[in-house]
Amino acid sequence: MGAAGALGSYGMIRRRAAAREAAFEAAFPPQGRMIGVPFAGRTVPVHAVIRGTGPDLILLHGASGNSREFTFDLIPRLEHRYRCIAFDRPGLGYTGRTDPAHDAAFGSSAETPAEQAALLAAAYARVAEDGPPLVLGHSFGGTVALAWALDHPVRALTLLAPPAMRWPGGLGPVYALTASALGGALVVPALTATVSERRLREITRRIFAPDPVPEGYFEHVGGQLTLRRCTLRANARQVSGLKPHVIAMEARYSRLRLPIEWLHGDADTIVPAQPHAHPFRRLVPATNLTILEGVGHMPHHVDPDAVVAAIDRAAAASS
Repeated sequence: MGAAGALGSYGMIRRRAAAREAAFEAAFPPQGRMIGVPFAGRTVPVHAVIRGTGPDLILLHGASGNSREFTFDLIPRLEHRYRCIAFDRPGLGYTGRTDPAHDAAFGSSAETPAEQAALLAAAYARVAEDGPPLVLGHSFGGTVALAWALDHPVRALTLLAPPAMRWPGGLGPVYALTASALGGALVVPALTATVSERRLREITRRIFAPDPVPEGYFEHVGGQLTLRRCTLRANARQVSGLKPHVIAMEARYSRLRLPIEWLHGDADTIVPAQPHAHPFRRLVPATNLTILEGVGHMPHHVDPDAVVAAIDRAAAASS
């Protein structure tokens, strides 16, 4: 293929990607409000779903996710006694980036967990009614929740299968490629243009395994939003760069002096309990660790009663 043909193909991919992004956003619009947050000399839009009454409870979603992760089932279980505030993390859902450089196609930078926590803590300060808040984080959101507790006031933490300690090995070639400058510019648009709903459903099944995907979850959660070019880049770069930040956070965990509830499925292969939950508890012995037998990476959907009970315990211990 000549240069003209290659440019034509690339242009077609970009047009197809843009059309799919518009369709995804029309199908899964924001469910909450946009908060303009002054941050690092600019105003960053932060999407927050706020429902319920009671003590403020922050909910932080994991990689490839958005706040719909919690509006599907967990918030309806909590909103009668907590004021639930589910944020989209930077670059995901409808929250913007803390630095325009993070959005560059030929780039590789991304927000650290501490930077994400700082932005969302600033967003929370604009809507707080009963601070400091309780904070729940799932998976990558749990890492951000820990960063929040290390740097900002928090009443108590509830952590669902977070990557919190150094782990052996890497994350595989797909993340390495899509997080790179070249992959972000050339591979990501092709993924946006071509990844099918069938493939998304298969990825969702793998995330839940060995547990089934709840009926209606895929139709609600808007995983298609993650296929947008900006979100694919943000997610890949944040995840690929996570380990050094986790290693730096390890040295500070012993300073944590707040109630911590940690739930982890013993069948979780996405973020296994062994290298994360157990070493963390040795560093922070006051952590109440609950291992859920036969449960994978999505305990808030598979055993929501256990998660609600953990939140209640954390809230009671902090009062």
